[in-house]
Amino acid sequence: MSKTVRLTAAQALVRYLGAQMNEAGEPFIAGVWAIFGHGNVAGLGEALHGVKDSLPTYRGHNEQTMAHSAIAYAKQLGRRRAMAVTSSIGPGATNMVTAAALAHVNRLPVLLLPGDVFATRGPDPVLQQPEVFSDGTISANDCFRPVSRYFDRITRPEHLLTALPRAFRTMTDPADCGPATLAFCQDVQAEAYDYPESFFEPRVWYQRRIRPDEGELARAVAAIKAAKRPVIVAGGGVHYSDATAALQRFAEAHNVPVAETQAGKSALPWDHPLNLGPVGVTGGEPANDICAKADLVLGVGTRFQDFTTGSWGLFANPERELISLNTAAYDAEKHGAMPLQADARVGLGELSEALGDHRAPDLPATLKSDWFGKVDALTDAPTDSNALPTDMQVIGAVQRAAKENTVAMCAAGTMPGELHKLWKAPRPGAYHMEYGFSCMGYEIAGAMGIKMAQPDRDVICFTGDGTYMMANSEMATAAMMGISFTVVVTDNRGFGCINRLQMGTGGAEFNNLLDHTVHETASAIDFAAHAAAMGATSVKVSSIAELEDALAKRGEVNGPYVVVIDTDPYPSTEYGGTWWEVAVPEVSTRPEVNEKRAAYEAAIKERNTK
Repeated sequence: MSKTVRLTAAQALVRYLGAQMNEAGEPFIAGVWAIFGHGNVAGLGEALHGVKDSLPTYRGHNEQTMAHSAIAYAKQLGRRRAMAVTSSIGPGATNMVTAAALAHVNRLPVLLLPGDVFATRGPDPVLQQPEVFSDGTISANDCFRPVSRYFDRITRPEHLLTALPRAFRTMTDPADCGPATLAFCQDVQAEAYDYPESFFEPRVWYQRRIRPDEGELARAVAAIKAAKRPVIVAGGGVHYSDATAALQRFAEAHNVPVAETQAGKSALPWDHPLNLGPVGVTGGEPANDICAKADLVLGVGTRFQDFTTGSWGLFANPERELISLNTAAYDAEKHGAMPLQADARVGLGELSEALGDHRAPDLPATLKSDWFGKVDALTDAPTDSNALPTDMQVIGAVQRAAKENTVAMCAAGTMPGELHKLWKAPRPGAYHMEYGFSCMGYEIAGAMGIKMAQPDRDVICFTGDGTYMMANSEMATAAMMGISFTVVVTDNRGFGCINRLQMGTGGAEFNNLLDHTVHETASAIDFAAHAAAMGATSVKVSSIAELEDALAKRGEVNGPYVVVIDTDPYPSTEYGGTWWEVAVPEVSTRPEVNEKRAAYEAAIKERNTK
């Protein structure tokens, strides 16, 4: 008979977490973010205290942003490690739902442990319990179901024996990777059970590398050999698979150019001859021109989001063939693609071997030089000292201040598009963009997570004033923990990106810039003072030259360093880009809207006839 150990369910959970390892022999769960409440403080709180020296617990200020930090940690490490996040049963749990959606969309591992109601239902309804009149089994945590790759409700201590291995299988499986949610009934957390000691033996979770099916591989090889204008679209899966070197070898061996999605950017160095740069709505002319003419598009580790495909209007060649190399069958089959279900690194290797010495025709020689000839000037320091700086000029200043170990990161607003087009990433991991969910509020928490994942990196976070206002509380956490990173706040006094989109669809400027909202007093937020009040070192600069001077001092600062600069909300990079489907009202009294509606209908007709 196997030996057992009597533990509470919460104690069993944290002991199990500490025994799960990755291939490098590191604990897969690097730590736990926690805000305690009545649904988890007595059970999980006491259990986490007992292992605090081996499994650290971090206290944040908001459940959503704690989870953002955990997700950024996993993303920066290529999904090789992850973190757990626990909350109480009501608003703490629902705060995490947004982060769960972000992890779900981006295929990133995080273990979410929201407290739940009493399994016994003795004290129902408990504080923070939403009651569903028609279904007694539902709690607030059912909100996690559509945004979790694995969901379970722990209503008995022994449920952990099956639920925990399933959760870890999900988080470590390349095809199914995403958030795992274990809704943990608060009374069950405190219940004891005789667990098998074997359940807590160390276990290594290996990364599965799926090899391509012979038939799928043969069909892909034949299609590539028949193509006259092939192009690769590199997505985030290239990074998650540690396939950047394999991608470079493949591209060079077969002379196939590479376009990069937001998640795939930095897969190749920006100046590699075969790196065409960004693709899609926020893409540049080299990649978009080649993709529009391509007769074969090989997607590698991409889910073909609408920003990548120009709402499926970019790949315009009527003879175009689409191949999707992806670990997930769901992604490999998208939009009628020829599937090549495989790990990116292994798949590219076997595809290259099967192609032999086949090489695609050369590209036009001046594609990239023509592009940089247009856009490089946009990032130069301004000659007019009286004009507000543009976002492009801010990017230029940060680029000039960047080091070999710099990571540029962002998530929402104006900067993702400008960074995708303009940032020159010198190596893999130098660009961290959360654009699958484009979640405002990810930036500061995410920068902290990146720095925790790779303490030797120079992390520079781009954030606008709007997203700063959405979620800034983890600045105080970073200051308290002495976690150093730089935040560049571009203050354009509102939602400049959406204001431009509003204007671009014929709308009047309304409710986006703060001057266009209902107000009695003009907004005058002092972001530098606010950041300083939370413990950051901060400075407000008034020019690009002052910004560069401030950035040069970041190595002297311990903890978060915030540099605020006012910017012009209207200019953006006019070059590059492609159509993006945004519905325009069919009926309007405004001529501008009617004009944009006509253009919208024409674009849809053109897309649908390709």
